[in-house]
Amino acid sequence: MEMEQNPKLSREQFVEAMRAKFEKAMGQVADAVNEAMPGFIITDSEEKVRDVFADLRREAYEMAVQMRMDAAEAAFPPSAGCDHGQEKTA
Repeated sequence: MEMEQNPKLSREQFVEAMRAKFEKAMGQVADAVNEAMPGFIITDSEEKVRDVFADLRREAYEMAVQMRMDAAEAAFPPSAGCDHGQEKTA
């Protein structure tokens, strides 16, 4: 069996890891809209909602990149006893 040359993150694990963050963000959106003053719903909530989604986008991207790096490290563990070209000192 050939080793994966381009390890991928698990889509299912990523979605599951982000589920709680997504649910929290959606709750914050609902709260922002509900807390807005009557007649000022858009004015009072739009910036808060934009910030919630900006944070969620950043967290999702950072988690996806980290999971991809973790998958690559798991696929190519360091060789046992390898000194990576460094000389040993006594």
